[in-house]
Amino acid sequence: MTRLAAVGGLLLGGAMVTQAAMASETPPAARTLAASEGTGGTGAALVARLGTARTAGDWIGADGRPVVAVTDEAAAREVRSAGAEAKVVSHSMNELKSATAALRSAPRVAGTAWAVDYRTNRVVVSADSTVSAGDWSRMSQVAARIGGFVRMEHAKGTFTTRLNGAQPILSTGGRCSAGFNVTNGQSDFILTAGHCGPAGSTWFAGNQGNQQLGRTVSSTFPGNDFSLVQYASGKAGDGADVVAIGGGNGVRITGTADASVGQRVFRSGSTSGLHDGQVTALNATVNYPEGTVTGLIQTNVCAEPGDSGGPLFSDGIALGVTSGGSGDCRAGGTTFFQPVTRALAALNVKLIVSAQTAGGATRGASPAPSASTAQGAVAPNAASPGSSAPVTGVSGQTLLARLTDARNVGPGLLVIAGSLIALVATRYIRAEQDRKAYQRYYSATWG
Repeated sequence: MTRLAAVGGLLLGGAMVTQAAMASETPPAARTLAASEGTGGTGAALVARLGTARTAGDWIGADGRPVVAVTDEAAAREVRSAGAEAKVVSHSMNELKSATAALRSAPRVAGTAWAVDYRTNRVVVSADSTVSAGDWSRMSQVAARIGGFVRMEHAKGTFTTRLNGAQPILSTGGRCSAGFNVTNGQSDFILTAGHCGPAGSTWFAGNQGNQQLGRTVSSTFPGNDFSLVQYASGKAGDGADVVAIGGGNGVRITGTADASVGQRVFRSGSTSGLHDGQVTALNATVNYPEGTVTGLIQTNVCAEPGDSGGPLFSDGIALGVTSGGSGDCRAGGTTFFQPVTRALAALNVKLIVSAQTAGGATRGASPAPSASTAQGAVAPNAASPGSSAPVTGVSGQTLLARLTDARNVGPGLLVIAGSLIALVATRYIRAEQDRKAYQRYYSATWG
């Protein structure tokens, strides 16, 4: 029986090593949902076909149908024939982009932000409480010269990056929130905000900040706002495809997508937990005190200091990481997010997502979700964070979990080594028993 157990151990160890080798290969890319996929993607596809001279953006209506802003009746008829709703507006996307270019060329004023509001066919310029009366006047003059479709408004609070000084992922620069787990095929990383810390920053986990988590190996801020924190162990561990939403609960991430105006979205952060709202604009520009960031997702979801880098998602689809904003989760406010798709492309990494199999969820690349997975295919009020999953981590793994982790070659080699020792020991013991039995037999026969 012992020999059989040892042989079984050899077979098990070999299988574990083989499985680990297969798991260590570069996983396929996570499913990326293009804006043109599914029912809700009709709007983006129509905009691409009609061109920016005849359209002025698209968004998701309250009923989940795509709405496309067009500048002429012929374009409107084409939109309606495709099954989308058309709204005739005065200014094309070319005019709106020209307006934002003029704002960028004006002297920079910290505490201001602007974005194109597709639904009102305007460029909205926001100024927070730090903007002086003189700067407000100068910005207003710039807006007036561009045209009446540029609107100036005051924002609540101040536009700041959401960095704070005390808890979940900690460095000497302060506290941030982990965003999504990503991989380059050899090592795993945390995708978080670039303003959280420059390359070389060391990060710690735990309330006391006494467990080294990893080190920032790439950081971009300002301009963009994303960075990579490489795990000290090289691997993200169990639950790498899950984002925490508080109370030990999480949401399983199954793919990536570009956000859509009107989409209902969810944000989780280490300070304020889970909150939801809507995407109000895309390609937003924010003039933080530290520098200007462009190409951001603008939302009416609240956030607070320490939420920086936290994930933005909807129906299990990764959309962005928290950059900054104004207001708080008591009075509300505006929050901006770095799009995930742009960050992944720039960093040449892939999202670690859930691959659903008959036996359950495993780490890898997701199967192609149906078109209904894309937020644009459903009414905003029908969206959910995604499928629930428990939050786990490497530090909480049991010995059994570590031994059966398909990503660990070491345990498999240990099982093989132990089985070999057991097999050799069994053969030695059996040989000794045979030798002594022979001696007893010989003594009895010839003594």
